[in-house]
Amino acid sequence: MSVVGAGGAGSNIVSWIKTKGITGGKLIAINTDAAHLGITKADRRILIGPKLTNGRGCGGYAEKGMQATRESLSEVIKEVHGSNIVFLCAGLGGGTGTGAVQILADEIKRATGALVVGVVTLPFAVERYRYTMAKEALANLQRSCDTVVAIDNNRLTRVAGNLPLQQALGVANELVGQFIKGTTETITTASLINIDFADLTAIMEGRGLAAIGVGYNDGIDRIEQSTRMALDTQLLDVKDMSMAHGALVHVTGGDDITLEEVTRAGELVTRSLPKDVRIVWGARVDPTMKGKARVMVVLTGVESTFGEVKEVAAPIVAEKRRRYFGVF
Repeated sequence: MSVVGAGGAGSNIVSWIKTKGITGGKLIAINTDAAHLGITKADRRILIGPKLTNGRGCGGYAEKGMQATRESLSEVIKEVHGSNIVFLCAGLGGGTGTGAVQILADEIKRATGALVVGVVTLPFAVERYRYTMAKEALANLQRSCDTVVAIDNNRLTRVAGNLPLQQALGVANELVGQFIKGTTETITTASLINIDFADLTAIMEGRGLAAIGVGYNDGIDRIEQSTRMALDTQLLDVKDMSMAHGALVHVTGGDDITLEEVTRAGELVTRSLPKDVRIVWGARVDPTMKGKARVMVVLTGVESTFGEVKEVAAPIVAEKRRRYFGVF
């Protein structure tokens, strides 16, 4: 199992996971920015497109990120060879990450046959140029990845609205890190309730877009409150939650958490979704969370309203492309 963080945001996610520690997963960071790559924590760091960018980044141009990835593609493919699951992490709307994941999704699938799961963050709507570029990239990723788990920064106010700006923006990276770390370790290590590779494939293979929600609580009703919060605070605008094709439920609690509590989380999610939706669930014990519970719910095969706005930024995108790459 491998995790590839592309660009600044993707590399930050990999650093978060590396700092927390992960069992059963290889952490790979790729970037065109040599300075940022140098401070990234990972098992393997790859400077992509060194001839094209000289390690100075892509200047926010996704096309340049694609070219840089093609230049170093064989090196990245070599690192993920043998993995049955590959997570591709990036913040969409910029240069390196946006360009790299679109190339890697296709090429990794073709070269390895692995289950490819994109895990991306989406920019604020006021970032008009980035927003338009992210919409295009997200559409491409849905065609290339088995599943794309998307976190929309515009929805962060539901879980981090009262935090200082810098901390609020870091919440998305932490959620992505928790999702990848929790899923990986529940598959690869002994857990309270394990998820196996076949189960994950059943709900994520060829499923398109996915939304994620997380709930955290303590006390007597910790599981019920956490599960309801996870269902009610999906970090992507979903048109109709009942149209989801599958659900992944992951529960983390202290060593005092009981099997009955974990089962309760699964039951609550089952009640909230149609009977034909396949639900996969797992649970892990974290000794540091005594008396507390965290529930993460991922809905796969959903439709989102992301990007369904008048594209006032389209002329800006076209003009920037013309200035940098010539006429398109």
